[in-house]
Formats: sequence, C-alpha cells, structure tokens
Amino acid sequence: MTTTRFAPSPTGRLHVGNIRTALHNWMLARKAGGTFILRIDDTDAARSREEYVEAIRADLTWLGFDWDREERQSGRLDRYQAAFDALQAAGRIYPCFETAQELDVKRKIQLSRGLPPIYDRGALNLTEAEQAAKRAEGIAPHWRFKLDQAEPIMWDDGIRGPQKFDAAQLSDPVIRRADGSWLYMMPSAVDDIDMGVTQVLRGEDHVSNTAVQIQIFTALHASGFGGEGAEAGTLPAFAHEALLVGREGKLSKRLGSLGCDAFRERGIEPAAIIALLARLGTSLPIEPIADRSVLIDSFELATFGRAPAKFDEADLERLNAGIVHQLPYAAVAGRLPAGMDAAGWHAVRPNLAHVAEAAEWWRLVTGPIEAREFQSEDKAFLEAAATALVWCNNPWEQLTTALKESTGRKGRALFLPLRQALTGMDHGPDMSELLLLIGETEARARLRQSAL
Repeated sequence: MTTTRFAPSPTGRLHVGNIRTALHNWMLARKAGGTFILRIDDTDAARSREEYVEAIRADLTWLGFDWDREERQSGRLDRYQAAFDALQAAGRIYPCFETAQELDVKRKIQLSRGLPPIYDRGALNLTEAEQAAKRAEGIAPHWRFKLDQAEPIMWDDGIRGPQKFDAAQLSDPVIRRADGSWLYMMPSAVDDIDMGVTQVLRGEDHVSNTAVQIQIFTALHASGFGGEGAEAGTLPAFAHEALLVGREGKLSKRLGSLGCDAFRERGIEPAAIIALLARLGTSLPIEPIADRSVLIDSFELATFGRAPAKFDEADLERLNAGIVHQLPYAAVAGRLPAGMDAAGWHAVRPNLAHVAEAAEWWRLVTGPIEAREFQSEDKAFLEAAATALVWCNNPWEQLTTALKESTGRKGRALFLPLRQALTGMDHGPDMSELLLLIGETEARARLRQSAL
C-alpha cells in the first residue's frame, strides 16, 4: 500500500511551498487508495510551538486535506534513542568535539584552497584518552553519522531520473546536538521505517539529504533495527520536485511568507489554490478545475519537469474567478449578504472574482443605487419604459422588445440607459435575471425617478 507523509516543523506557519508539498503527497496517497500521514516534526523543543501545530491542522483542514494518521516526533524519542544505540554499536556514529567557530574556520580554509567545504573527519583521529580529556573540560560532543565512502549512492528518482552521489563529497551529517536533541536526518529515517512510508516526495533542495538518508536507512536495516510498517531492507521511493520561484523566475522571499491567512484575507478559494499548485511544474494545463477527483486522477510524477515552477499570483486570481463562477449556492450560502437567495447568487456569480464581492452587486437589487443624470431624450425614453414595463416570466426581454419597436432604438442606445436607470451602473449582471430580483414595483419606480 502506498504511504506518504507531510512532515512540517511547527516553528512557523505553512507557506505556499509547504502547501504544495502537502498537496502532492496527499494526491499521491489518495490516487493509490493509500495512507497519508501528517507527521509533526517537533524535536526542536526550543522553537516548536503548539500554536503552530494547531495552525497547521487548521490550514490543512481549510484546504481540504484529510490525513489518515497523525504522528508527533516528540512522542517518539525512545525510538530515536534505540536507533542511535544500534548505529553506535555498529560503528556508524561517532562523537565530535569541535565548536561551531572551529568548524567555520575549517570550512573557510577548505574554500580558500578550492576544496569542497565538507567535514574532514578530524574527530575520528581522537584517541579515547583525548576524548575523555575533552569531556573532562566540560565539552559535550555532538554526534555524526559516518558515511560509507566505498560505494556511490544511487537511486532512480521519480522526477529527476537516475541519481548518483559520491559519499566522499558529502559531510558526515550531525544527527544529534551536544545538548542531546535530535536533528532532522536520523529521526526522519526512523519514522519512515516505523511508519511504512513507501514514497518520499519533497523539494529538490532535499536531494543531498536523500543521499545521506539512504545510507542511514541501509545502516539501520543492517543493524537489525526495524519497524512494524517496514519490510526488512526496503527503502522508500524518492522523488524531488522543482522548487517554486516568483514570476520573474527567482526565488522570492514573499513565497516564504505567503500562506493560508494571506489567501483567506484576499478571498482566495481553497479550490483555486489546489487547482494551481496541483499542476504547477508539470506539463498539464493549469485550469480552474474544482473537482479534486479530476486533479487526482491526472496526477503523475512523469508529468513533472526539472525547470523551476513559477508561482504567479495573477494566475491564482484568474483561477479563483473561474472557481467562483462554478460554486453552487449551497457552497457559499453562509458567506452571502442577507436576503440573497439561489437566484441572486446565480445572477451575480459571473461578475465575481471573489465571493465577498457579491455584497456590492447585491446592492443593485436592494438599493440604494447611484443616481444618474440623463439627457432629455433619454428621460423621455425611460418614462416610456416605465409605462411599457409588463411583469411576466422575462420582463427584460418583453420590455426591450417593446421599446425597440416603439422607439426604433437598438444596441447600446436601447440597453445602456435602461441598465443605468435600473442599477446605476454601465455594466453588471445579466439584466434578465437582475430585473426579476429587483421586482416590478421597484423597477418601475427607478425608471420613473430617472425620467424626472
């Protein structure tokens, strides 16, 4: 069974890049009839906040992403310790005593020599006595995972194709801080093993992390560490999608802050966000598709390209208008102005870019409307219209047909003065629908008032 996960750290709000990752993992699981796990990566106790956990849940719920399981890394510390012990016993973890400043100096020296700034494994040269002396000085070690440099790291990426890394060109990753807290690399691999994750889909900025984690997976399996959901020795399938960039094709700080709160404030519908992000970066057309099953059925990793995925807020606004034009009355009834029924929504919907704009258009029905000044010939025309108005199933068609015959007017000269007198505007919803909502008495009164 396909099992995917979305693993945000509760150190801030979700932004559009996070949302895209969550969406694609959700779609991947739903298409396969599999399991989508929400995993809260909250091992960073100093920065994690419960308010952010609640906000993540609320945002995913608003977007319509249901999850089958929720896990918290903070509740799994015993498992990480067990994995740490197994790797340490296998000789794959070693203590390091360099300070941050010392490591920075090393990196600068390597860069000045034209070398990659990777860790030189200096800690492996310390004798047990030297290690004991460091501890006696009060220096607590941080811990690194020792990469196997004998063989290249290879996998077939679901988007990027065959990948190959030379482990000697990668730093042994720090997996545990000196204070005993965990970094991302090992706990994430432990969780994927325990939870039976079969597909890891994330941004291309994690490609080198994947190379490292493949070795962690392999080392954990070799050490005898396993989980309930993992078949011994198996690895997840990995896929890395291109990152989002701004309209100009550059990484944008705005994308790092643009989240659900901003979308809600602007009146963006969840369906519009999903319609855009579901296909952004793929070869499929981006259209205002409100039916999620259509998007899920067409979701294929093979359609993703390697080029950066350009996020344009103008595209989102365009899609939002297209989605709003499809929304049924039942979906928006609680967000409409008092008195607006299904007929009213149907009348104004084609003119909306956001649902909240319905209130302004509904004012054309309830009044007051803007008084317009008309020339004398138009005043006479409007007085004739007030007299000619007959209420029926389609009073607008009846009225315009009668006036065309009696006055000889047609086109703009026929329709515009009537619209201006009845709504105070030069454009707007279909008058056949709007006139029925205004009602006979009010419509006749507006025509006569404009004729004065």
